[in-house]
Amino acid sequence: MSAESSNVEATPGLRVAARYAATLTWRAAPGTTLAYVVLVVLESAAPVTAAWLTKVLLDRLVGGGPIGWLAGGLGVVGVVLAVVPACGAYVNNEIGRRVGLHATDRLYAATEQFTGLARFEDPRFVDRLRMAKQAAAGCASLATGVFGMARGALMLVGFVGSLLVLSPTMTIIVVVVAVPALLAQLRLSRRRATMTLALGPTERREFFYSELLTGINAVKEVRLFGTARFLRDRMIGERVVANTARRRLDRSELRAEAGLGALGALAAGGGLLWAILAVRSGGLTIGDVTVFLAAVAGVQGGLHSLIGSIATTHHDLLMFQHFAAVVDTGPDQPPPARPAALAPLRHGIELRGVSFRYSDEHPWILRDVDLFLPANSSTAIVGLNGAGKSTLVKLLCRFYDPTRGSILWDGTDLRDVPVGDLRQRVSAVFQDHMNYDLSAAENVGIGDVTAIDDRARITAAADLAGVDGTLRDLPQGYDTLLSRIFFAEPARGTGGDLARDLARPSTGVVLSGGQWQRVALARAFFRDARDLAILDEPSSGLDAQAEHDLHQRMRQHRADGATLLISHRLNTVRDADQIIVLDDGAVTESGTHAELVAGDGAYARLFRLQASGFRSGPDVVPGDVLEAV
Repeated sequence: MSAESSNVEATPGLRVAARYAATLTWRAAPGTTLAYVVLVVLESAAPVTAAWLTKVLLDRLVGGGPIGWLAGGLGVVGVVLAVVPACGAYVNNEIGRRVGLHATDRLYAATEQFTGLARFEDPRFVDRLRMAKQAAAGCASLATGVFGMARGALMLVGFVGSLLVLSPTMTIIVVVVAVPALLAQLRLSRRRATMTLALGPTERREFFYSELLTGINAVKEVRLFGTARFLRDRMIGERVVANTARRRLDRSELRAEAGLGALGALAAGGGLLWAILAVRSGGLTIGDVTVFLAAVAGVQGGLHSLIGSIATTHHDLLMFQHFAAVVDTGPDQPPPARPAALAPLRHGIELRGVSFRYSDEHPWILRDVDLFLPANSSTAIVGLNGAGKSTLVKLLCRFYDPTRGSILWDGTDLRDVPVGDLRQRVSAVFQDHMNYDLSAAENVGIGDVTAIDDRARITAAADLAGVDGTLRDLPQGYDTLLSRIFFAEPARGTGGDLARDLARPSTGVVLSGGQWQRVALARAFFRDARDLAILDEPSSGLDAQAEHDLHQRMRQHRADGATLLISHRLNTVRDADQIIVLDDGAVTESGTHAELVAGDGAYARLFRLQASGFRSGPDVVPGDVLEAV
């Protein structure tokens, strides 16, 4: 799928979201759901049963008759009313935990299908993904709302039936008064969901500023440049915008609920007056009044609970639409109709007429690039910032597909190959490589999780990257946590005092930039025997001696594989089998270092410019400059 086709998929309807949520709940907790249904029925029936038992008891107290079984029945109902809500709360929480876990797993399993970068770089989809995460985490609220609707509906049916027996007219009045409340709550729930979506960019900006103020990555510059107040004002400004929108909605809810509450109180008061007059005229007994009052309160309470549950569920379903949309989006790079097998690289990788831009509104980044990366050789890509070097790497890894043209692996178009098969044959060190808040061993082993417990391979890769000694000398060696964000987990089963370790947790170790760069390189070396190694500025954080040592190690390691080296430092690419110069998205020069220097083109000018920085002065002759690096 090309970059132009990356967009936010349509939102499924509420009916689809409801069916999706019901299926998700049943699959995650079938037995627990059935148990909760039983508890909901008991909890709904108990108040109605208690009201009628109380009526009969009062009438018999006044008129005479046996009351023993009535008292026993009320006792049983009282126990049910005391115990069932607590059991229901526990079971509901358990459903929420199980459904939340299942939903979260489904969501992140779905995101694994997004093998490219387009969706993660689309702000609209990022907002949708954020709301999908909220919906997955809030599945407990959705389950509570659904079962709350069921509880309210069952209780309402019981009390409405009771009220109909006593006064059909009052039943109609009480129910009709509740209709505006239902419509108002549905309208407000839709406004809440719309506001949540609209505030997505605002909340992301607020989070961005808060991370700058408290995150370790920015703390040095923020403190040195004195920008904390500036960033704090920006963060508070975003919060004010969000609070203003929420305040407007809260005021609407206040007006609606206060007005409708007053209307309901008037209806209840009128009903009470009617009941008193009916008793005086002999139309109702004392027991009837008890049932009537309980029924009016029960109908209003049931309607209020039902309306609240409907509004909450409606809002949660509107949010759950985003969950369903993300989960059902499907891969951004659909598998080929007839997948081609990807054999080990024998001939080379060819870019044929490759052009790329992110969308029709964006400029071209690569323009008709023809390029061949031979197997068992090294190719270096050089050029100024913005020339298209990093984009070329993205295309080779199939984070994007070319807008025009094709990339061929021994003649096979990469779009005809399953993405996973391609990436199994590629290793890379990215310029913006990850520093994982994991142990040293895991930071290397995560390059190939199928062998993450192979300590011998991990140490061998670290040794090849020149970082084995550094990692061995850490407080816990390769088991040392490379982070100060978390506490290090205590070593279990090693003979240490676990209770002491838990009581006095220790933080990890933070490596230097150059050490992290070597760890990232070790991670790439750990993916051994790959056909293509991509090294994007692999030594930018190293000093000259470490850089020379590192490139010597890389040349030895990649003697039998195709290597693509991206670098601004031309002294690091001079030994490559071929050097490609990119300028404004097009190939302008290619050849060996000697050929390009002799050609006296852009590469030669850049090389002389960089070389002059190493040796300058009146005693340096032009020929010496070319030998400086």
